[in-house]
Amino acid sequence: MSVNSEKFQTYLELLPEERREPMTELRNVMKEHLPAGFEESIGNQFISYNVPHSRYPAGYHCDPKSPLPFISIASQKNFIALYHMGIYSDPKLLNWFTTEYPKYVKTKLDMGKSCIRFKKPDQIPFQLIAELLEKMTPEQWIERYEEALATERKKK
Repeated sequence: MSVNSEKFQTYLELLPEERREPMTELRNVMKEHLPAGFEESIGNQFISYNVPHSRYPAGYHCDPKSPLPFISIASQKNFIALYHMGIYSDPKLLNWFTTEYPKYVKTKLDMGKSCIRFKKPDQIPFQLIAELLEKMTPEQWIERYEEALATERKKK
């Protein structure tokens, strides 16, 4: 499930110094709390956790050569972002998260469809994110993903 630490160190070195510790902590939370079966990858901008082809051979519908994406973290220009595809596709999970968020953070939730933005790294709710990560297994994500694909195909 993990990429080598040398690749992660290279990734960290490209980040502003004040982002290194929170990004390391987010990665640690991911590795500790994501259910077994997700696979870590690191690109230029993102640390991602995907369902590998060995578990879901069809891959990502936009690019079947790529594994099925699930969650990513990134240090963007003005914030740290958490991209959670499961929260985007599951209204119950989204409702749970938006209800719990104010219990952990006093500032307003800054969120797009699947993107949760943290403008102040010291206000990242690591415990809430840990709970969020534990709520969906790779099998549950595959099921939600296939349901969403089927719904989209019916619309066309």
